[in-house]
Amino acid sequence: MSFGFFNVPTPVNEPVKEYRPGSPEREVIKKALAEFRSQETDIPMYIGGEEVRTDRKLRVAPPHDHQHTLGYFYEGDATHVEKAIQSALEAKESWANLSWQHRASVFLKAADLLAGPYRAQINAATMLGQSKNVYQAEIDSACELIDFLRFNVHYATDIYKQQPSSSPGVWNRLEYRPLEGFIFALTPFNFTAIAGNLPTSAALMGNTIVWKPAYSQVLSAKVIMDVLRAAGLPSGVINLIYVDGPVAGEVIFNHPDFAGIHFTGSTGVFQKIWGTIGANIHKYKTYPRIVGETGGKDFVMVHVSANVDEVATGLVRGAFEYQGQKCSAASRAYIPTILWPAVEAKIKQFLSEIKMGVTEDFSNFVNAVIDERAFKKITAYIDEAKKSEGVEVVAGGNYDGSRGYFIEPTVLKVNDPKYRTMCEEIFGPVLSIHVYEPSEFENVLQILNTTSPYALTGSIFAKDRYVIEQVTKTLQNAAGNFYINDKPTGAVVGQQPFGGARASGTNDKAGSALNLYRWVSARTVKETFVPPKSYEYPFLQEE
Repeated sequence: MSFGFFNVPTPVNEPVKEYRPGSPEREVIKKALAEFRSQETDIPMYIGGEEVRTDRKLRVAPPHDHQHTLGYFYEGDATHVEKAIQSALEAKESWANLSWQHRASVFLKAADLLAGPYRAQINAATMLGQSKNVYQAEIDSACELIDFLRFNVHYATDIYKQQPSSSPGVWNRLEYRPLEGFIFALTPFNFTAIAGNLPTSAALMGNTIVWKPAYSQVLSAKVIMDVLRAAGLPSGVINLIYVDGPVAGEVIFNHPDFAGIHFTGSTGVFQKIWGTIGANIHKYKTYPRIVGETGGKDFVMVHVSANVDEVATGLVRGAFEYQGQKCSAASRAYIPTILWPAVEAKIKQFLSEIKMGVTEDFSNFVNAVIDERAFKKITAYIDEAKKSEGVEVVAGGNYDGSRGYFIEPTVLKVNDPKYRTMCEEIFGPVLSIHVYEPSEFENVLQILNTTSPYALTGSIFAKDRYVIEQVTKTLQNAAGNFYINDKPTGAVVGQQPFGGARASGTNDKAGSALNLYRWVSARTVKETFVPPKSYEYPFLQEE
């Protein structure tokens, strides 16, 4: 057998295709959309090497055209959760013992497959199943997922290289073992890249996974599994199940081999999971790793020195791209009175030009929210705002769920900076703005810092460098990803590791080595070449 210290290909961020009229990629994606539209995709669970189907078939429909059927997936029950756990545990030894470069090769190949033959498929599935326009799908399901796979291999290599020093006569080594047991990956609907990264990042480090995606993301989840299988991922390493959350949790969080959870979702669900794990801590063989990225009430702070066009552009893009269904979306802003009339006029201009509709029409900037439940929740906030004193609907406020779950980009001007839409995560196309007197800038900073329990993303728009430094320091704990003169969305793997603290999660920074460290358990090995043969030390000798 041959050995070597291997260098992996240097990762570079995947170039974003533009899908301009007449471009080759535009024609390819339109064909893929038409193919998904013309068929009903069969979406089984994947447990071990088996495709698993049940008697309970659930329908998949585009949020922007909910009468159309894209396909059906098969809902499982507790027995399927147990089977997935068993499959993960049976695959564990072989996968953990596989040379790390061969584990890496699987995910590097998956990245190349996504960049090439599966690019249109993953983007089309995301566009139709999750109602993302072509650009939002491209930066998410293609580019970001490709980046996660390639950069994680690079970070894993760097981790394995980290070794302790050795004193004379001793050789110290550090082994990075996978966790003892299985990992539960619980993934959201809004980013296909997150759905792909949460199970694969832990698997890269030698762990085996039970993966439960959101039901509204199963179409693109199937494409991810197709890619991983085509890349040579062994059976049982990642087991994909479609089971109701409480049913899955009842089995998983009571299992002695539960070793960790990789989670993205709501704060309430994560806190409940944390409490359940704590209550069951005596049942586990080891202390489980709890890694989670949850909600956000992300802010934009505007100073009088800011540029109006830059502010308006940052707010419209940051608040309304993907219908505000990003945990990083700009959902509250603080704008000085002296700038507000110009910012308001520019926002209204932009929103008057923006089109809303189906994802297949590439001229649409805004599409539908994910499902009826989200539609009702978001529109309830809008309806209440329309009736509330001290709240003005500056733009939007209309909605229609008859064909698809469409909500206009809505801007609210609120007099009270503690009004509920300034405090609560809405997860939709609603931006709340508080207009303040410039003399109240420092007081508003403190209000901003204490209004929300979250601390995910935020930004400052200003030209005054002293102000930029002041805000950066004052709000150092208010956001895990902080932006200067930019929207608070759009973190890029390898450039802005993503995650927040406070109620926004454990801040384990997806897209960095910090996250991968959470999926290993180090073992120190000390080898002494010439061991002592007597208990005596020199200080014991007589004068």
